[in-house]
Amino acid sequence: LEMEESQITLDSLEKGTDNPAFSFQGEERHYEECGGPSGDIQEKRRGERKGRFSSCRKALQPASKAKHFCKAHAKVLKRVVLALLGIAYLCYFIAACYLNFQRALALVVITAVVVFFICWSFFKKHCGAKVLLLLRPVGKGFQKSWPWLKWLLWVALLAGLIAWLVLDTAKNPEQLISLGGFCALVLFLFACSKHHGAVSWRAVFWGLGLEFLFGVFVLRTTPGVQAFQWLGDQIQIFLGYTTAGSGFVFGNTLIAEVFAFETLPIIVFFSCVMSILYYLGVMQLLILKISWLLQVSMGTTPTETLSVAGNIFVGQTEAPLLVRPYLTDMTLSEIHAVMTGGFSTIAGSVMGAYISFGIDAASLIAASVMAAPCALAMSKLMYPEVEESKFKGKGSVRIASGEERNILEAASNGAATSVGLVANIAANLIAFLAMLEFINAAVSWFGEMVDIKDLTFQVILSYVLMPVAFLMGADWADSPVVAELLGIKIFLNEFVAYQQLSMYKKNRLSGLEEWDGNRKQWISERAESITTFALCGFANLSSIGIMLGGLGSLAPDRKGAFASVVLRALLTGICVSMLNACLAGLLHVPTEVGDCVMFFSTANFSNTSYTIYTCCKQLFSSSVFENGTLSFTGSWAGQAESVLWLTECCGHYNHTSC
Repeated sequence: LEMEESQITLDSLEKGTDNPAFSFQGEERHYEECGGPSGDIQEKRRGERKGRFSSCRKALQPASKAKHFCKAHAKVLKRVVLALLGIAYLCYFIAACYLNFQRALALVVITAVVVFFICWSFFKKHCGAKVLLLLRPVGKGFQKSWPWLKWLLWVALLAGLIAWLVLDTAKNPEQLISLGGFCALVLFLFACSKHHGAVSWRAVFWGLGLEFLFGVFVLRTTPGVQAFQWLGDQIQIFLGYTTAGSGFVFGNTLIAEVFAFETLPIIVFFSCVMSILYYLGVMQLLILKISWLLQVSMGTTPTETLSVAGNIFVGQTEAPLLVRPYLTDMTLSEIHAVMTGGFSTIAGSVMGAYISFGIDAASLIAASVMAAPCALAMSKLMYPEVEESKFKGKGSVRIASGEERNILEAASNGAATSVGLVANIAANLIAFLAMLEFINAAVSWFGEMVDIKDLTFQVILSYVLMPVAFLMGADWADSPVVAELLGIKIFLNEFVAYQQLSMYKKNRLSGLEEWDGNRKQWISERAESITTFALCGFANLSSIGIMLGGLGSLAPDRKGAFASVVLRALLTGICVSMLNACLAGLLHVPTEVGDCVMFFSTANFSNTSYTIYTCCKQLFSSSVFENGTLSFTGSWAGQAESVLWLTECCGHYNHTSC
């Protein structure tokens, strides 16, 4: 396309020639067409303009030369800049460690991780092929001996697991209940399997094994506990920055007193951060690495594995976007796995809201990561693959990057996208809590007709699901409360259930009495941990519509296939969360109170806490009143202040010793 006479031409722009409309001749011709003066005056002005243009060209020559130099030596300049930045960071790192190494410990860990991955990438790029060539004879020998070596390895693992369970549960036999519940849930899913003879036991055992190993690392090993506790603390600090924005918009009074202004802005902030990480490619890298691990170990296809891995960080409708181009050709078993992954986990954005409730951040992170291999394993147990997948043996699938042009647009889009999610959560909370109140009123009315007082929907759920809660490992006294929260999560949503769990946790930490008449005010730490894992998932009845709507919009021609497997996926997702809860009960280590005598010697009894409550109960149990004389046993005997401490405890709690 070219335009007439002196106008801009695309051809000229592509060839890099000067456009006549902006040249000296073009300016002169335009001047003549407008009736300008001619003759000597025109010649004089022409000379002035020539001088101006020549001086501008001379002034621009250094900039043009610099531009050409930068283009010609781009690689060298890039290396020089990176080297200078590396030297600057090294100086900063040395200074930070020299001034206060303990304070710079987090910086040391982050730097070590980054350096490791840079070195690994460099090694893989330059030496990977040579190392693989050297290890090829070892690989061939390993493949030959794998048929008998495989069984030897399984026997050794099974023997080690049995020995560990015997030694570990000797001190706390109640952990065996959680183990029994775990086995019962796996057998239940196998009984409900679509094709019993086609189950891939490799995927099942590897998935459960990865879940167990990760659970042991997080809940039992000192590095795992400390690492995830530190990570949870950092996330809480990070989410605390939300108050800077929400306080400015709504005011500090509202964000301190109103739930909508205190908790929901966290979702906006977290969604903004996730969008930035996605733009930078951090999320894609994490998802791909986790997906590779699951795919190699479990033998699942790349598409279903990628979607389930994505569910660790994003929600049930966002994760399928990772495999959107492949949804049309996926088998029913693969679709079932995608749905199960969505039902078994929670999104990173709402996780921030649950943390703001006071729910343990480390447990939420662990539950989301543990759910990924378990969801894949149980999906292949519930709906085994009987079709020929088009993606079997496919090396990799591509993850689409974000469409944002810069990091500011990514942040803005992330915040804007979360508005719909926030509105949806707020609307659901209003609707479900109002509906729950109506159902309770209706159930109570029916109960009063037959002289049953205080009958509610939660009471019914607590009795129906009480055996399930007990099998997960909750004490029999705590089982009604755990069953009630589990029922609320399944029939309403996990947001309401976590909100109520946070109330029980606050009551315990505040040191309230365990029982208020016939009503339990809090549950034990073990039951809290089990419930936190059991509620960590989108598997509720309202999520069926969300899942079908989200997947149906991505692949409209597969709506029938989605509807045919969604109920099985929902049941599998519920069981996956329960399996995580069983592992939490099996691996839970009770928190030791410590020396109560030493604690009371420095305690302030003006306010109560869980530690004060526990130590007071210990003091009550050690007090003996005989023949009008009060005495104490154990570590309390011989303490001159024991009577004073008993008086202080009686001021807060009721006991026969008082």
